[in-house]
Amino acid sequence: MLLSRFSRPVALGVCAVPVVALLAVAGLAPLPFAVAQPGPTTDVLGDSKGKPVIEISGAPTRDTSGKLRMVTIVATGPDAQVSLGDVVDGWFRTDRAVMPHDSVYPSGGSTKEIEQHNLGEMKKSQDSATAAALGYLGKSPADVKVKLQLGDVGGPSAGLFFSLGIIDKLDGNGSGGDLTGGRSIAGTGTITAGGKVGAVGGVSLKTQAAWRDGAKVFLVPKAECGDATSESPKGLRLIPVTNLKGAVSALTSLESGKGTVPSC
Repeated sequence: MLLSRFSRPVALGVCAVPVVALLAVAGLAPLPFAVAQPGPTTDVLGDSKGKPVIEISGAPTRDTSGKLRMVTIVATGPDAQVSLGDVVDGWFRTDRAVMPHDSVYPSGGSTKEIEQHNLGEMKKSQDSATAAALGYLGKSPADVKVKLQLGDVGGPSAGLFFSLGIIDKLDGNGSGGDLTGGRSIAGTGTITAGGKVGAVGGVSLKTQAAWRDGAKVFLVPKAECGDATSESPKGLRLIPVTNLKGAVSALTSLESGKGTVPSC
């Protein structure tokens, strides 16, 4: 064989050349991943871009204190080229997460189509959140009109907090006080019209965004407690929820000091 004519160091050097070349190519080639990091948070009881996030007509509303912060993650764009270096860097940082591209963006669509899809998911989430909140309060959507707006944020993960915001504006804690107890509460979770809370992904990054923006309590879909605790900032209280009723109950118990407040 050709390599038998070379000394061992020379043979290893010859073998290493194509390996190094392949690694160099891999380091520059785009990979099917997206890199995400903590994104902005928005108080659904407040304004977004100069407009109330929640507007209600057909029923009296109440002034609120405290904050209900829905949280987001920011990922590299659907057309962004993610290299091996980006992936390795993301794996070794707690404020970054490497995700399969198709888990972040629907496959087979253009950037514009993906944006439209995500905005469509947000609209469905808003409709479900309104139905869940009004159903919980025993109010008819024929009488109470709710308008939700959150700029260009897409996806369904704000559903739970839209519902909680509607409830706080209409009924508070049910006894004249605020659902938040004056606290800054953050969290995430999809919601169905029947009030079931679902998982969303990226929870460990969202807890960091919540803590950065002043929240001390975080509502998390129960199925994602493990992910939330893995990188949760020290001092952030994690409350698992499975449905809207349970979320409201946990917040009222937290505010009153009575009853049980679950934890991850």
